[in-house]
Amino acid sequence: MTGRIFLLVNCICMPFARVGLSMLHWPPFTLQPCVVFRVTKTIIFARVPSSSPTFLTEVKILLPTPMEVKLWNDKREREMYENFAELFAIIKATEKLEKAYVRDIISPAEYEAECQKLIAHFKTLSSTLKDTVPSIEQFHDTYKMDCPAALNRLVTSGVPATVEHRAAAATSSASSASVVAECVQNFITAMDSLKLNMIAVDQVHPLLSDLSSSLNKLLILPSDFEGKTKMREWLSRLSKMGAADELTEQQARQLHFDLESSYNSFMAALPSAGT
Repeated sequence: MTGRIFLLVNCICMPFARVGLSMLHWPPFTLQPCVVFRVTKTIIFARVPSSSPTFLTEVKILLPTPMEVKLWNDKREREMYENFAELFAIIKATEKLEKAYVRDIISPAEYEAECQKLIAHFKTLSSTLKDTVPSIEQFHDTYKMDCPAALNRLVTSGVPATVEHRAAAATSSASSASVVAECVQNFITAMDSLKLNMIAVDQVHPLLSDLSSSLNKLLILPSDFEGKTKMREWLSRLSKMGAADELTEQQARQLHFDLESSYNSFMAALPSAGT
């Protein structure tokens, strides 16, 4: 057959593809329609349209040689990028762990054990990268990680949520015990003062004010607790009197009764609050 075949290849190494086939005859030049060809490794077997002389031709093509792209130039850079990958993975894993704990997918014991491991690894790695990664928040923003829960746990808190909750409960319990002791002391002081005939307004008012303040600190007591309401009533009554005025015998006796009644109610309320 006279003439030559010229192929324009648009897709390389696909099982089947459509390409433009130009068949150049001498003379003149004519352009033939597209044909379907099959690629086997680097050889194309193509069949020209039926309008042309039917034949199967073999055309060898040259595929591009794979290029090796290095992410680092030396061992030090390679170790740095590997540490970056580890840090990225720890932050992402912590974010997933926090969400799993919030959604009650894992138990508190499992969460705490895994979270402690991640925090320990994070602290070790962040100290290693303190020169190259001075700010974890900046690292987080640079790689667009979107892990706010992980940042809070790893950077801000530094302990698992279960440990935080236990510490808060212990602090609250210790604080409550301290306030209870303060309330008891103020009750006894106020009652003893009346027994010692300290009935002047400027003597009684500070004692009742301290008692009312300590009762309001104790969150386990409801707002309508007997001791709170009675102390407010007495403070309001005393504020209308002069500093040198004294309580009458009847007023002093009623105040002592209210204090004792409130103290008994206070002591009875403590077991129901679990203290």
